[in-house]
Amino acid sequence: MDYQPLEREFFLRDSVTLAKDLLGRLMVRTTEEGITVCRITETEAYAGPDDPACHSYGRRAPDGRTNVMYQPGGAAYIYLIYGMYSCFNIVAGPEDFPEAVLIRSAQPVEGTALMTARRKGAAEKNLLTGPGKLCQAMEITKKLYGVPLWQKGELFLAQGTAVKEEEIAAGPRINVDYAGEAAGWPYRFVIRESRYLSVPMKEKNAAAVSA
Repeated sequence: MDYQPLEREFFLRDSVTLAKDLLGRLMVRTTEEGITVCRITETEAYAGPDDPACHSYGRRAPDGRTNVMYQPGGAAYIYLIYGMYSCFNIVAGPEDFPEAVLIRSAQPVEGTALMTARRKGAAEKNLLTGPGKLCQAMEITKKLYGVPLWQKGELFLAQGTAVKEEEIAAGPRINVDYAGEAAGWPYRFVIRESRYLSVPMKEKNAAAVSA
């Protein structure tokens, strides 16, 4: 199938808006082993310097790992957690306002056998249901840090099918207790009826989140 990338302008919006609109879109990854494609089912918005849960909160990281977040939206921001698991994020918004969207879970679309092999025989439902699992199954590593996701290449975002507002559930982000009051902000978004989620949703009123 000829997957067409999303346009650059799609990513030049605030992280909350982008996080919702990424639901239903496709991630396309090409390696020497073959192509893998998944449909995004779960995202989290990290809303820049005023968001205590965001990596850009307060200041730029001295080790330079957040530098890509200061670029215009659409680049890949990839980092390790626990020193071993990759997390894939998409830079959002305009230049010099460092926001990003974490992709937490997805549904397999193409290349399921390859993803299963990379995940050592995991069940189809569990292939991509968590940021570390997703990166392992799609072979997303820090080597892809900064790649433009609006251009066809090793990794890019394709149109897919947008999800209607009434089909989206919103709730608190996961594992951000360190962020104080911000830990309760409803910046996690899921396709309401999807079974491809990292953990069940503790839903809050989606209307409380700015469109």
